[in-house]
Amino acid sequence: MDPVVFLFVLLKSLIQYPQPVGDGLDEETHLRMEMRAKHLEWERLRLEQEVEQLSQKKVQLLQLLAVAVFLLHVLFLCLIVWKSCRRREENEEENHGANEEEVGNVAANEEDNVGNEVVHEAWAGHRPFVQVDHDLDDHVGQVIMERIRWPEEDLQIGCERTIDLMDNYTVFFGHVLSNSFYPVLQRAIGVGSAFEGWSPREQDVVYRVLIPMTPPRGHSFHLELDSAGQRHERNFRVRVQLECTCTGQQQGKNMLCFLHHPEEELRRNQDPSLLDTLCTGSYLDVQKTACWFRQLVKAIWPALPQSHNWHLILLPSTRSCQFKVTNGRESLRIEMLFGVRRGDSAVFVSSQPREVYTPSTTWPESYAVAEVEFFKHIARRAPPDSLHLKCLQFFTRLLLGFSFSTYTMKTLVMHRLNVTPVSLWCRRHFLQRLMDISDCLYLCVRGKRLNHFIVGNQRFPQDIRLPPDVQACNAYNLFHHLVQQPAAYTQAIHECQVLQKWFKRTLLGEHQPNEGEEPWL
Repeated sequence: MDPVVFLFVLLKSLIQYPQPVGDGLDEETHLRMEMRAKHLEWERLRLEQEVEQLSQKKVQLLQLLAVAVFLLHVLFLCLIVWKSCRRREENEEENHGANEEEVGNVAANEEDNVGNEVVHEAWAGHRPFVQVDHDLDDHVGQVIMERIRWPEEDLQIGCERTIDLMDNYTVFFGHVLSNSFYPVLQRAIGVGSAFEGWSPREQDVVYRVLIPMTPPRGHSFHLELDSAGQRHERNFRVRVQLECTCTGQQQGKNMLCFLHHPEEELRRNQDPSLLDTLCTGSYLDVQKTACWFRQLVKAIWPALPQSHNWHLILLPSTRSCQFKVTNGRESLRIEMLFGVRRGDSAVFVSSQPREVYTPSTTWPESYAVAEVEFFKHIARRAPPDSLHLKCLQFFTRLLLGFSFSTYTMKTLVMHRLNVTPVSLWCRRHFLQRLMDISDCLYLCVRGKRLNHFIVGNQRFPQDIRLPPDVQACNAYNLFHHLVQQPAAYTQAIHECQVLQKWFKRTLLGEHQPNEGEEPWL
């Protein structure tokens, strides 16, 4: 065949019947794409599985870490308890006699022995011991110290300013009242928590002072115990009696005798007697005296040096004189109580109100001055780093929201101070002392008995003078209401249990309530 013809026929056949190259190539590409997609899906599943495994390992690691932290806390508390038990065992024989003496301190008298057994157990529960591992104990005390909120105000500066103000007032009281027949006002005595070195509040501390009163010329005071009062409170009445001033030491210049001069002459030429101004009948009236105090404080204020830079704000009160002084940057809240001293002792009958209604001629017996003297007595003997006031501050802050009063906790701490050597209140003993006080509170509530610290206390420091009848009489029970009211007892036990939980939580650094919060119950 002609080559030209052959090539022509071959070209024509190629044009009419092309080879299916495209179809074969598309099928192969599709197969490869499917394989690639499956590979990518497998890879995605593998990565997801790896991520899930890593997440599970992370959760397990966090769980193990939380368990480890919890076990460390438990181990820490067990170590503390073990050390305490070991130390008590080592010193049990040595302190046996001291324990018996300590138990006797809380007992008021023989008839109270049954009620006091629980209190004795509380006092004897944690005895002084020989310290070991001082560094660890000191570190624990430091950590706890850092977890406690202390008052923001400088109590010492506030007390000094209060006494300076009261001293200035005393000078003018003397000038204004020198020729009158009103009570003679003596130098103020700082009382209450601020002057004891602690405060139950972080802010707005109340600086409380007691002003002793003596009778004016031609008068005398006679204290009469109110036998009709409650068994657990000692109340008095101050009977005012006129005395003859015709002769003897009471004779005053240009003074007429209230007993032997005619009433008409006395009315024309002399101011009325105290019986006609501040008394109801023959008895000194607290409310009338408080009203007179307020008028006197307000009238004298402009003459004081403090009036140039401070502003006086009188506050309402029926049995005391309360006021606030402020200079714009800071302020002091002051309460002036007044009272009559029992002999030459540290016990007064004062205007300080009770929690319940108190008649205007009733003057409750006050141990505020004796308590301040007790804290000074401890401070003179305690080392500079003593934390007994910090212990008191800790529990008064912890008690916010509970029915236990600040005075209850103060009484517990004073009992502990009276039986525990002052050398065992420093930082390395801080935790042990806190545990002592916590246990004492629970045991006293369980036994429904907490003896008053001063009344009937035979071991009260002898350098603080008390009236003989105060120290010799039967101690009265601050928890007497728990004996009389089963519901109150049940509530107190419940609160003790809650309090101990919060006590442990605070030691572990967990939430501590702010002032005014009541999250406890």
